[in-house]
Amino acid sequence: MEDVPTKSVDIAGTTFVYRQLGGGADVPLVMFNHWGATLDNFDPRIVDGLTATRTVIAYNYRGVGASGGKAPLTIGEMADDASAFIHALGLGTVDILGFSLGGFVAQDVALKAPHLVRKLILTGTGPAGGDGISKVGAVSRIPILKGMLTFRDPKYYLFFTSTANGRRAASAFLDRLKERKADRDKPIALVAFLRQLKAIKAWGLQRPQDLAAIRQPVLIANGDQDKMVPTVNSKDLARRIPNADLVIYDDAGHGGIFQYHEAFVARALAFLAK
Repeated sequence: MEDVPTKSVDIAGTTFVYRQLGGGADVPLVMFNHWGATLDNFDPRIVDGLTATRTVIAYNYRGVGASGGKAPLTIGEMADDASAFIHALGLGTVDILGFSLGGFVAQDVALKAPHLVRKLILTGTGPAGGDGISKVGAVSRIPILKGMLTFRDPKYYLFFTSTANGRRAASAFLDRLKERKADRDKPIALVAFLRQLKAIKAWGLQRPQDLAAIRQPVLIANGDQDKMVPTVNSKDLARRIPNADLVIYDDAGHGGIFQYHEAFVARALAFLAK
């Protein structure tokens, strides 16, 4: 992930940027990231680890980083863009890994365009109308302010527990995000950041979807102390999706898959290989 080039594709006059790596002959894995994330926020250990057996494609939403256009105000629009992106790359069927906001988008793609999706990995995420999702902005306000006051990335406080294990994992994760030195993505603009937050709130207030309609195999993962998208939502997803496996990591928050990246990559590769 450190030196793979950034590519772009034009979709109806809008440029979407992405990075593609690995060379697995199996179904490619497309990754959708969290609120405020650009291409440089994908954990290199997870991305590089997953390339052991497959092609991995990390994707920027409309209006985020170097992608053009205006950031959508709904998850549904993001899902439509994601489906168009998959089509634009000439991919018939893909696996999708969605983290947080990306997990909302992944669910919507699977429900709207099931023919595009072979398997889903949903991490640190929850269903439409899920417990506490409409309050993500309020929950994040103090950690974001704390990050500003302590000159730390807010993810240090938002994604990890305050235990010694959590703090070590937070520092290691944030160091990994700095490994790429050249051709870094543009930071997200404040307007896009706020528009994404509106989309998250709308998702949290949306009527529940019929998740029983997701027939694909699904792997769900989270930390046991996720404060951003409360862990109960992962359990709810596992209960409502017929063919779902659930893994919960101990002493871990929203970024549980980053804290336990080695175990997560192994679990994800085994799931995708079934």
